[in-house]
Amino acid sequence: MKLLSTKATCNSHGQDSSYFLGWQEYEKNPYDHVQNPKGIIQMGLAENQLSFDLLESWLAKNQDVGGFKRDGKSIFRELALFQDYHGLPSFKKALVDFMAEIRGNKVTFDPNHIVLTAGATSANETLMFCLAEKGEAFLLPTPYYPGFDRDLKWRTGVEIVPIQCTSSNNFQMTESALQQAHEDAKKKNLKVKGVLVTNPSNPLGTTMSKNELNLLIDFIKDKNMHLISDEIYSGTVFTSPNFVSVMEILNERTDKDFLDANVSERVHIVYSLSKDLGLPGFRVGAIYSDNETVVAAATKMSSFGLVSSQTQYLLSAMLGDKKFTRNYLSENQKRLKKRQKMLVNGLQKAGISCLKTNNAGLFCWVDMRNLLTSDTFEAEMDLWKKILYEVGLNISPGSSCHCTEPGWFRVCFANMSEDTLNLAMKRLKDFVSNSNGEEGSNSDNKRTRSSQSSRSFTRKSISNWVFRLSSRDHHEQEER
Repeated sequence: MKLLSTKATCNSHGQDSSYFLGWQEYEKNPYDHVQNPKGIIQMGLAENQLSFDLLESWLAKNQDVGGFKRDGKSIFRELALFQDYHGLPSFKKALVDFMAEIRGNKVTFDPNHIVLTAGATSANETLMFCLAEKGEAFLLPTPYYPGFDRDLKWRTGVEIVPIQCTSSNNFQMTESALQQAHEDAKKKNLKVKGVLVTNPSNPLGTTMSKNELNLLIDFIKDKNMHLISDEIYSGTVFTSPNFVSVMEILNERTDKDFLDANVSERVHIVYSLSKDLGLPGFRVGAIYSDNETVVAAATKMSSFGLVSSQTQYLLSAMLGDKKFTRNYLSENQKRLKKRQKMLVNGLQKAGISCLKTNNAGLFCWVDMRNLLTSDTFEAEMDLWKKILYEVGLNISPGSSCHCTEPGWFRVCFANMSEDTLNLAMKRLKDFVSNSNGEEGSNSDNKRTRSSQSSRSFTRKSISNWVFRLSSRDHHEQEER
């Protein structure tokens, strides 16, 4: 071990989380309606599988593109050879046009200001390297995506300071919470370089209002810092209020103080096709910035995680088909809305509610506080283990998302069939019914091995065990 680096042997990857443990347990015992009908149903994966038929239909109608042909002639050799890490101009143009379309064409994007990356994970880490030094900090509103502890911190050495948001106002960010987080960082002798938000939010499944976005803009203007808006879920908004990009806010601000401060050069957008198109395996992400120095530095760094030329060629044709993209976005949003309603109704039948402002994303922020034996995170972990091992559902505890209130969970709905979702809701309803009045009466039906595993876990053993899985983490993460 002495021959290895500190990075290779340290426990700072972010794997020490119930979020990742649930993934591991699912992989040991995955549900299959034929082969393993009592297995664990994966509801911890924010993956969009609802509109693959639309993508496959387009590919079937455009076989030349899928076969890497142009005007009937093969361009395989052209695509197989080395490509400049600035990316294919045709793809960058198609991507920025698609981003504008998602935003109702209220804003436009300059393809010269976009940097291609291997997913949003790479984009966020690259921005950390560009904007902060090791030991400096970014503020993030809670609850936030568990993978940020890995993406933002592990290799960069940047720290995260939470902006504490609560259910009292549906977890919206407030000025007092922002200021308190900044004070907390100062007390820890941390220099704050910026704020990172996800809009729409992961895990809340909500969009930020213009008031919240203007609050953020004013905050970074006054504090002379950066803002990163991770807008990876921007095309998944399925009901009102509509999505408002930070770019729209920047275009609306004409006050002299704002213009004099060059705030637009300190606002950066992260995007990916992993969620809106359901293509996490294609590894297509992007940074958009009006800061020329950031764009130049990020472009150089992108050489460590390029998007293949074949992928860019295929997607430039797909995204360039405006008739297809219009139909896809509309139909995908309808399907997301229907599926979200199915989850909400199923939970309601079990006596469980969701965050009422949920209007986006591939998940719901679910309130299970009424099922806790006490108002503690220990009780949340006990409930989570029962749902994982006894009910056979992998969901993500709020504590893994740094939520300050025990009893909230993120539950995904777009990565499974309707039949599987209905089965998951039936399992949960039966569990709640048994917990409320018939606890113990169905013990013969519980999976003996899973129950024993559940009883054997403590918070410490979870931490130690999950770290040992880090070498396999590429199978156990939500690809962005």
